Amino acid sequence: MTESQGSHPQQPSSSYSAPVNPEWPPPPPYQPVTAVAPEPRTKRNRRPVALLAAVAIVAAAVGGATAYGFQELTGENTVASAGTTTHVVPTGKRGDVAAIAAAVSPSVVEIRATLDSGTSTGSGVVITSKGEIVTNNHVVSGAQSVKVRTSDGTSYTADIVGTDSSKDLALIKLRGASGLKPASLGNSSGVQVGDSVVAIGSPEGLTGTVTSGIVSALNRDVTVSTDENQGQDQGGDGQWPFQFGGREFNGDTGSSTTTYKAIQTDASLNPGNSGGALIDASGNVIGINSAMYSSSRQSSSSTDAGSIGLGFAIPVNTVKSDLAKLRAGDRN
Repeated sequence: MTESQGSHPQQPSSSYSAPVNPEWPPPPPYQPVTAVAPEPRTKRNRRPVALLAAVAIVAAAVGGATAYGFQELTGENTVASAGTTTHVVPTGKRGDVAAIAAAVSPSVVEIRATLDSGTSTGSGVVITSKGEIVTNNHVVSGAQSVKVRTSDGTSYTADIVGTDSSKDLALIKLRGASGLKPASLGNSSGVQVGDSVVAIGSPEGLTGTVTSGIVSALNRDVTVSTDENQGQDQGGDGQWPFQFGGREFNGDTGSSTTTYKAIQTDASLNPGNSGGALIDASGNVIGINSAMYSSSRQSSSSTDAGSIGLGFAIPVNTVKSDLAKLRAGDRN
């Protein structure tokens, strides 16, 4: 495995008459910003519209998703107001898979972790321009070193900042990175069953692979191992064992486990998608892909594994609520 390889988701119109007012338009409601680091401006929320259609290629627009954007203010990475409404793709392109892929692919990276017993491979989502990346804990757990390749082929060494095995999340930071494109983190509490989604990751070393589907279910109980050595004997192919519906998949999870609520999707996920992005029709990340059911329960070769449309993602609101802890350097 080389460093360049990596393997292991919605707005109506209205008529309007301008008011008769000799002073129209009114003066701007703000004064020019004089501070060196401008405060984030809050845009007016827009009402969501219903999903119009979900077919083989996504032809629907799920608008009004509330997103958390990251800005660098006075040298610190801070989360913008929860009221900020973000549409990553143009209005006329919402729900268009090609437009979503073009907008979000630069924010998804490949991750390769070197372990005592081999390697672990997966994906990650860029959340700040200076190289903060969210991924799954199981992608970097027990790593001696971490290498990352961005969508333009640039390779970096990364440091593990914090991990949270109870949520299967980790935060890593690239050394010497700048000018990266952060993803827009959406609001997973607004996700509905049937919403169109797009998944981006690097399964089987295929950089920037894009798949699409729908949200199949919400609040699924997914149980994963918290043992950093669990699953490493499977050749680093990303088949991290997990439990769902009272059954074990991709191997034995062991005795040390944790359970989280997940978004279920039929968007194709394969070994290497772990830590990648699940994206809504407006281009906002609504989940971090974390588990997929392999057709081969105990397979030791990634070539024997494949998606059958049963994948799970950690809701992005869980990620956002965990960021302060991860940035503080907690390791558990």
